[in-house]
Amino acid sequence: MRGIVTRLVLPFVAVAALAAVGTAGGASKALPTFVFAGASDPTYLDPALVSDGESFRVTEQVFESLVSLKPGSTLVQPGLATKWGSKNGKDWTFQLRHGVKFHDGTPFNAQAVCYNFNRQYNFTGAFQDASATYYWQTVFLGFHHNASSDLSPSLYKGCTAKGQYTAVIHLTKKSSSFLPALVISSFAIQSPTALKKYGANQGELRNGTFYPTGTYAFSHPTGTGPFKFKSWTVGEKVELVRNASYWGKKPKLGRVIIRPISNNTARVQALQTGEINGADLIQPQDIPTIKKNKNLKLLNRPSFNVAYVTINQSHAPFNKLAVRQAIAFGLDRASVVKSFYAGRGQVAQEFMPPQLFGWTNKVPKYPYNPAKAKALLKKAGLTLPVPIEFWYPTNVSRPYMPNPKLNFEAFSASLENSGFKVTAKSAPWRPDYVKHVNDGTAGDINLIGWTGDFGDPDNFLGTFFKTYSPQFGFHNNAIFKILSQAAAETNYKKRIKLYQQANVLIMKFLPGVPYAHSTPALAFQKKVKGYTPSPVGTDPFSPVFFAGGQ
Repeated sequence: MRGIVTRLVLPFVAVAALAAVGTAGGASKALPTFVFAGASDPTYLDPALVSDGESFRVTEQVFESLVSLKPGSTLVQPGLATKWGSKNGKDWTFQLRHGVKFHDGTPFNAQAVCYNFNRQYNFTGAFQDASATYYWQTVFLGFHHNASSDLSPSLYKGCTAKGQYTAVIHLTKKSSSFLPALVISSFAIQSPTALKKYGANQGELRNGTFYPTGTYAFSHPTGTGPFKFKSWTVGEKVELVRNASYWGKKPKLGRVIIRPISNNTARVQALQTGEINGADLIQPQDIPTIKKNKNLKLLNRPSFNVAYVTINQSHAPFNKLAVRQAIAFGLDRASVVKSFYAGRGQVAQEFMPPQLFGWTNKVPKYPYNPAKAKALLKKAGLTLPVPIEFWYPTNVSRPYMPNPKLNFEAFSASLENSGFKVTAKSAPWRPDYVKHVNDGTAGDINLIGWTGDFGDPDNFLGTFFKTYSPQFGFHNNAIFKILSQAAAETNYKKRIKLYQQANVLIMKFLPGVPYAHSTPALAFQKKVKGYTPSPVGTDPFSPVFFAGGQ
C-alpha cells in the first residue's frame, strides 16, 4: 500500500538553511548536496519492517537486494547477485558479487544473505503482526512457527550457503513471482553485525501497531548501497552521505537530504524558492504552476497503480452480487477521472494496470448507469434508498488518488443518484485509516488503492484476492484457486491465460470497483539531471547530478 505517515514539518526558513549547509566532510566534501521533499518522515529504516513509500525512498539509497529493477521499468536486472536460476522452480541459486562490503566493513557473502532471509523467517511474537512484516507475509506468507492460525504455511523453506559467493534459497513450492518480488526493499540484504549489535530483533505491539524497541531501525541502518546513513531528525530531515567505497558506479552527489513536507502547496513553494531541488507527489492542480516556471521541470512516473473502491461482503446486503453490481453502476468513474486527474488518469476496468501481462479487455464493464443501479437494488429485494457507509482518508495525497475528498464527494453524489443513502466517514491515513481498511472495519465501502512493487500480476491480483482478506470479507474458492495456480505456473503463456481468466472471474464477482490508473508527476529544478522515476515509486538517487555544478 506504500502509505504515508504525516509528521511535523519545519518552517521554510529551516529548509532554506538546510539547503545552504555545506556538504559532509571526508570523501564527499567537494561534491554537491541534493535536497528532495517527500510527504512525510519514514516509518522506520529497517526495510524488513516497513511497507510505506516514504521509508522505501530512504532505504532504496542505503540498501540493495539480490536483484534490482532496470531504471524506469519493471524489468529485473542484477543487484547483489550477478546470476540466478532454478531448475525446479523451488530451489533458486544466486551467484553473488565478490568483494562487496557493508557500510560497517562487514563482508557481504552467502552467509549474510542466508542470515537475512532466516531472520525474517524466524520472526516471532510482535514481529508476526502484519504491521511489522507486511511484505514478508505478502510474498512468503508465513513463518517457521506461525503464532496465528490466520497465517498460511511459509513459502520460504531455508537457505544454504555454498562457499562464500553462492546462496541457494529453498521454497516449499514452485513460484514464478518469487524472483521479481525480491526487488522490494523489504528483502534488501542488511549487515548481520549491525542487526545484532543494535537490537534489530527487538520490538513490541502498542495498541495493535508494531514498534521497534532497539536502535537499529532509527539510528543504525547498515547496507551495501551507494549512500550511507548519517542521521535522522524526525520532522526535519534524513541525511545520507556518499559511500566512497561503493562497489559500483559511485554517486556524483556528496550528500542527500530528504525532507518531510506534508502540505502539497508547501512542497511546490519550496521548489519555486529553490529551498529544495526536487519533490514527489505533485498534485494535478499544481502542474500548470510548475510548467510556467522557467527554472522548473516535470517528470512523469510510469503508470503502475490502481485506485479502487472496496466493497466489504462480510455483512448484508453487500454479500449479494446484485448490490455490488449496483455500486459499480452507481459510481461515476469516468467523471472522477476526467475532473480530478488533469488528463493524467484513465478509467480502470480491472484491478491491475493494462501494461501487465494477463490484462484483458474481455472483463465485464460497468459504465455509470443510475437507472440500472436502482433496478438491481430492487431486484435484490431492497427498499430505496439503501443506506451505505462510505469511508475516505484525510490529510494525504496518493499517486493513484491525488485528492481523496474530491473523489469521495463525486462518488457520494453519483451513488445518491443511484438509489443509495450515503453516510460519510473519514480518518487520517495513518495509523487509523489504513488499519481500518486492512481489518475490514472501514465501512461498507471505502477509497483505497495500490502502487505495484514489482512487475507481476501476482503483486496486484494475488495481493488482493489470493486468500481471504478481512478488507473484502469474502470466500471464493474459484478465485483463490486460480490465483494460486497462476502464481505457481512457470509457463509464461499459461500464466497469461490464467490471469486473464482470473480478471474475468474477479470482475464478475465484484469484490470492489477499480476506477483509475494514474500517471503521477514529480517536479525538479531544471539543473537536476539523471533522475529516472520508477514505476514502483522508489527511485535511486545515485545517478543524479547538477548541470554545471550545484
